[in-house]
Amino acid sequence: MRPARRRLVAALTTALGLCSAGALAQSLPDTENGRYTLSPAADGMLRLDTRTGQLSTCSDKGNGWACYTTPDERAAFDAEIGRLQQDNERLKQAVDALQKDKDSLKAQLAARDSVAGKIDEPLPKADSLKKPEITTKDGARKLEIPLPSDRDLDRVMAFLENAWKRLLDLANKVQKDVTGEDKI
Repeated sequence: MRPARRRLVAALTTALGLCSAGALAQSLPDTENGRYTLSPAADGMLRLDTRTGQLSTCSDKGNGWACYTTPDERAAFDAEIGRLQQDNERLKQAVDALQKDKDSLKAQLAARDSVAGKIDEPLPKADSLKKPEITTKDGARKLEIPLPSDRDLDRVMAFLENAWKRLLDLANKVQKDVTGEDKI
């Protein structure tokens, strides 16, 4: 053989050897021993996948063995913890925003010229009446009693109307109970 051809064959052999070494270094197929660990259980077998940590229960249902993945409670707990942490962060941000709004409103109230809710004169009470005054006119002492306002008269009349209606309703009920007829 020629020297160039020998070098080519040597290079191909080396490359083939390196490729086959890489193929041997790969993991074993799923069916090989080592990936799954089986342990006896009350209703069959427990199968543990040593690569993923997934646990399955295997049982013979009469027509062959079947393995069903057991729910991973840890993953569910981790997901719930993550959701609660996100909710907690969202609520903390909302509280911070509300606190800033509250502080801003306090600053606006403090910056007002006058005190909020205060006026110079107190408001009169709605049902306060003027006191009678004793006056002297034409040399004689007279007692002047102030008349109620129209608003006060309207309130009294509304009260009396409601009382009269209730009294008539009560009398009608009594009349119906006694005679069974409506006469008033």
